[in-house]
Amino acid sequence: MLKILIVGLLLAVIASLFSGLFFLLRDESRSRRVLHSLILRVTLSGLLLLIIGFALWHGDLSMNPTP
Repeated sequence: MLKILIVGLLLAVIASLFSGLFFLLRDESRSRRVLHSLILRVTLSGLLLLIIGFALWHGDLSMNPTP
């Protein structure tokens, strides 16, 4: 369940990235949709980092130090 949430958030960040690019090329600075896309992307990325950090701290995820 946790890994599905992480992958879902990663896909949402990528979708927000491409929507911001689309709005940047399409609107030509006439709207604030690029700004809203950036705010959404930063918020989703922060949430993703918090979830990964909490999962590592709680022991649900573990790092693999072996090559």
